[in-house]
Amino acid sequence: MSLNQLLGLELTQIIEGCRKGNNRAQEYLFNLYADEMFAVCLYYSPNRTEAEDTLHEGFLKVFQNIEKLKSEGALKGWIRRILINTALEKYRKKSPMYILDNEDYTDVKDSGGDDPISNISADDLIELIQKLSPQYRMVFNLYALEGFSHKEIAAKLNISEGTSKSNLARGRSILQKKVKDHFYVAPSKYNV
Repeated sequence: MSLNQLLGLELTQIIEGCRKGNNRAQEYLFNLYADEMFAVCLYYSPNRTEAEDTLHEGFLKVFQNIEKLKSEGALKGWIRRILINTALEKYRKKSPMYILDNEDYTDVKDSGGDDPISNISADDLIELIQKLSPQYRMVFNLYALEGFSHKEIAAKLNISEGTSKSNLARGRSILQKKVKDHFYVAPSKYNV
């Protein structure tokens, strides 16, 4: 049972209340999507505090722009886009997007053995993604998680397509190395 069903409200009523500036309706909408959208914010933030800031800033924009929502069915995706754009705005202001000079960059070659991915949880992977530099993290998330093309990423981040491709490749390599460094368990000669 969803939160709005528990509260006896239909999503349409909640949206209409938000359009009228009703604080209770805004609270219901926030509570309905906060956990899921916080996870999205974590992808684009270096830590939980930044993710919380992005979540709150993003929801303020949701409430300020709820009149622009065209359909109730598109609400979740619309909120997600606003939160992603809020995170991108924050990082464009903080640091220019450019190719970093070999920072933590090493080619990762397949060394065989056990698959380190089988030893990693989603939370661990998110934590490693958060440790990527903002340049690499933004491109990696937009490409791998959101499905944007390099052309779209370049336009969103005001960088060239080549920079997007390079940052993705370097970010992936760094992430692969971190996964192997943190979670690779060498096969034992005594394993049967």
